[in-house]
Amino acid sequence: MTRCLRTSDEQRPSPIDGNRTAAHVRSAPEGLSTAFRSTTSRSRGGPVPNGPLSLPARLCLLAWDTNRGEAAPPLVRAGALAELAQRGLLIDDDGVATPVDLDSRTGDAALDGLLELVSESRPHHWRTWVTLRARHTYDAVREQLVAEGVLRAEKHRILGVFPSVEYVPADAGRVRALRRQVRGILEGPVPPEDVPERDAAVVALGAAAGLKALLPGGAGPAWEHRVECLAARAAAPPTAGIIRELRTALTTAAQTPPLPAGA
Repeated sequence: MTRCLRTSDEQRPSPIDGNRTAAHVRSAPEGLSTAFRSTTSRSRGGPVPNGPLSLPARLCLLAWDTNRGEAAPPLVRAGALAELAQRGLLIDDDGVATPVDLDSRTGDAALDGLLELVSESRPHHWRTWVTLRARHTYDAVREQLVAEGVLRAEKHRILGVFPSVEYVPADAGRVRALRRQVRGILEGPVPPEDVPERDAAVVALGAAAGLKALLPGGAGPAWEHRVECLAARAAAPPTAGIIRELRTALTTAAQTPPLPAGA
């Protein structure tokens, strides 16, 4: 069992120089929920204007591949499942993702779409839901980010004939800021138990998916220990087993090569 001990002020590494130590004030960091907000008017069924982006939306941006113009659908789906579980709208019933109330809604189009999909489908384990029709949730989150002005849809024509849409961050600086904030949670001095659960979930799920944004210098024992502590924070009862299943599914998905074209 991983033991996540609170680091003393004298032992806590300085955020300026990781090779030295310094005393720091034990104040919780500005959470991702408040530090990274949408700034445009609300779209129907979308997040609250100027409010925090959802867990799947933050994971989508964190994983955004500017070369491919997309993120990993399983990671976005896992984020949506985790948020629904943390909100108490999905519970674990012997390993099966189960809606608490068939009529419950969050007001978030992507989350509600997934909740409806789970409600209307035959029972599946959490690991199955991470990849099963994950593109539906990913597309819904991406469209939300476009409506919020976080992503921009640019229309093109391939060979001057075939219509195509490329999605790019409307403000690359905001995406970089999000990644810095997540890295700050992963590498910073704040004890895991003081990190908000949803912020801890961003790190735990992102690390399980092998996001390069969280691995600039390669993973080591200290990095792995910190991730496990943040995963434990994200998996506060009664979601412990759920987060564990989601992380396992993401690790498996990250190690599975995509099918060749035409397969």
